[in-house]
Amino acid sequence: MPILKKIILGASLALSALVPASAAPAFESGQYRNLFAEHLGKTEAELDAKLQAVWDQFSIGDPATQRLFYTTADGMTYIPDIKHEDVRTEGQSYGMMLAVQMDKQAEFDRIWKWTRRYMYNPDGRFAGYYGWQCRYDGTRMSNGPASDGEEWFVMTLFFAAHRWGNGEGIFNYEAEAQALLRHMLHNSDDGDDAVTPMFDRKEKQIVFVPTSRGSQFTDPSYHLPAFYELWARWAADPDDRAFMAEAAEVSRRHFRAAAHPVTGLMPDYSHFDGTPVAFGEHGNFLFDAYRTIGNVALDWSWFGKDSWQIEQSNRVLAFLAAQGPNCPNNFTLDGKALTADHSPGLFAMAAVGALAADSPDAKLFVQRLWDMPVPSGIERYYDGLLYHLALLQVGGRYQIHAPKTSPNTPAKP
Repeated sequence: MPILKKIILGASLALSALVPASAAPAFESGQYRNLFAEHLGKTEAELDAKLQAVWDQFSIGDPATQRLFYTTADGMTYIPDIKHEDVRTEGQSYGMMLAVQMDKQAEFDRIWKWTRRYMYNPDGRFAGYYGWQCRYDGTRMSNGPASDGEEWFVMTLFFAAHRWGNGEGIFNYEAEAQALLRHMLHNSDDGDDAVTPMFDRKEKQIVFVPTSRGSQFTDPSYHLPAFYELWARWAADPDDRAFMAEAAEVSRRHFRAAAHPVTGLMPDYSHFDGTPVAFGEHGNFLFDAYRTIGNVALDWSWFGKDSWQIEQSNRVLAFLAAQGPNCPNNFTLDGKALTADHSPGLFAMAAVGALAADSPDAKLFVQRLWDMPVPSGIERYYDGLLYHLALLQVGGRYQIHAPKTSPNTPAKP
């Protein structure tokens, strides 16, 4: 990195560490709170070292117990769910976000190349979408998409375009992001089990999966109003920008409807009105739902449009803090434990909740995240990715990478 770039980056990070909780949202101010500095007095050098150690463990650690990024002989990278022995669009897109936030373009490109080669559907029923599940060798296990993967692909590709500029082919990040977002909003098909857009056009909400049955409900953890605010500024089509601006507001209302009024817990799956979907156990607070804590808080940190998000973050952190250090990892919405297991990923997302919370519990979870060992072993996929994302978010390193010339005002719905 050139010396001048290092000086500018260092000054920016030092300033972001001093941003108070009451400061203007990051999108307006360009400043990102570093809760490790605010609550624990950690230095930027300490955070740099921790982030690099995590990256190194996941990239070059013991392949049997530590590694999460596996690079093939022909220069592509996949991120496996070790427990389930597959590769998912969720993990690939999270890995791309980690790479773009840590300014690792070569690693980003390797993950994207594997994804584009093995997961993209160039034709057939799901043409234009990504098959959500493959084997380690790239053999497709499912052609159908999971909507969250596409959402994260779009966001990471926009950030890559704005941070590094565009290349050719699949490395024209901007073109790839625009094409996928357009497809997510407008794809249509006919038949008994039609392939639909990834957003319900009437409800203006992300759907669970874009099929006639799977599009009848949603997953609160797929609601990403902070992303939608950016797409409301960056989508190529003015009508799409207006749609995304409204979708951001609808998602904020969905969080209010889905959250339990006492515990703050949200279900894995919900109807568009926020009520839980009785699909197996997924009407409860399970593994998907961890991410709702972070999604709410990140939206507040970046855009600060709904002060309920402070109350909500205080509420859910208070509930989790009351469970103690061995907090179970699955609950009914009213707070009854469903397991005796606990999860680093849940504590990681609780720490992200501290970006919005203004209660003493915020410091508790920031401290727990800092003290947490890097996830390893068979559960290191989901726990590890959430942990790494949380370190960036809580440390002020998870930032909006905007185009050099871009309208900052979204289209009006």
